[in-house]
Amino acid sequence: MDYHRNYRPCPTFFVEEDYGMESRIRQERQAKQEHDKQMARERQYAMADELSNLTCEQLRDDVLSHMLEMDNQTLPDVESIDIQTEIQWFMRPYLLDFLIEAHTAFQLLPSTLFLAINLLDRYCSKRVVYKRHYQLVGCAALLIAAKYNDKKDRVPTIKELKSMCCSLYDDDMFTQMEWHVLQTLGWSIGHPTVDAFLQHAVLDDPYDPEVEHMALYILEIALFHRDFVAKLSSELARAALALSRCILNRPQPRHTHWSSQYDSTTLVALSQQLHQPSTVVARKYASPHYSRVSKVMEHFLQRQASLATYARCTPPVETPIDSKPYNGEIGLATPQKSQQLTAIPHGYLTPPITPDNEALVHAHAQMANHDLTRGMPTVHNGCSPSPAPSAEMQYMNSEAYQQQQEAMYMAQQAALQQFPLAPTHMGMSQTYQGGM
Repeated sequence: MDYHRNYRPCPTFFVEEDYGMESRIRQERQAKQEHDKQMARERQYAMADELSNLTCEQLRDDVLSHMLEMDNQTLPDVESIDIQTEIQWFMRPYLLDFLIEAHTAFQLLPSTLFLAINLLDRYCSKRVVYKRHYQLVGCAALLIAAKYNDKKDRVPTIKELKSMCCSLYDDDMFTQMEWHVLQTLGWSIGHPTVDAFLQHAVLDDPYDPEVEHMALYILEIALFHRDFVAKLSSELARAALALSRCILNRPQPRHTHWSSQYDSTTLVALSQQLHQPSTVVARKYASPHYSRVSKVMEHFLQRQASLATYARCTPPVETPIDSKPYNGEIGLATPQKSQQLTAIPHGYLTPPITPDNEALVHAHAQMANHDLTRGMPTVHNGCSPSPAPSAEMQYMNSEAYQQQQEAMYMAQQAALQQFPLAPTHMGMSQTYQGGM
């Protein structure tokens, strides 16, 4: 009894249980708040996208006209680049390979690369560039394009660019060249790049990453060639998009669509430069991130080359005029014999075994008598020169045929009586033996 009276339960167990329930309730409340915040954020994003789409549809024509106007104003001058004293066009691929590798290393946007190349070409159109400063101008153009167009955390620093250039230039040289490029271009950097027009062209189409990656691959190949430096970005984007759809066997848009109004001359010029792309560009677009479009392009070109070779080696097949046409029956159509006679270089055609008519028999008899009167035996070498009988002529009956055979037999007997021949069991005639 004393034990039960003095016993007091320990409150520790109940306190720990209360603490566990409060912590669980607090976690559930926090999770609910995070879920509500996420849902509210997604609703805001959906509303923003809807408003953006509505605004884009209303202002799409105005935006496109402004882009086209800026595209004409920010084109480089190729003739001015031609008169550069030190830099030459064969140096351009080396600089572009360096800039593409730097652009890939910093994971910049595609538009940043095209904007940097535009700034580089526009600067070279207005200033004399020394050969030792060509790479420095390219780095300054890439730095300006990244600051203008890309994310802040991905903008390369001067130390990183200096390291990529193997410390060939000082830090101050990058800063001075950046300021000089901006001053030369009048601080006009807003050039509508080819990828901007490409996004505008595929705005109403279903998302197809392979087509877009193939178009970007073609456009980066075009950067290496002089013929496309002064081309409008809108023309290049539409031609590259149409060419990529042809390569990937995708349907072309309607004729009323803006992307269908491409220049066929530009498309053909782009297709002629696809056979020898830069190794850096081909390796870049062989990654899964770009749908391995460089491998797809390589297989397409190999298939086209094999088809062209087969077409040159295989002679054209001529169908006979009188042959029976194939009407879609199951199986192969039976080949028909040509009605025209082929020329035989050796020998003659097989003569008809049946004479044409009775007049032919008398003609043969007269020829035999003429030969006999000249004192020579009738020897038949080769075939009869008479043509083949036509289909309308009928064969002679058996009685006429028997009369013909008797007449020929009588002519041969008369000839043998006039010119007797010795037996030829020894291989020689008596006339020949007597002469010896």
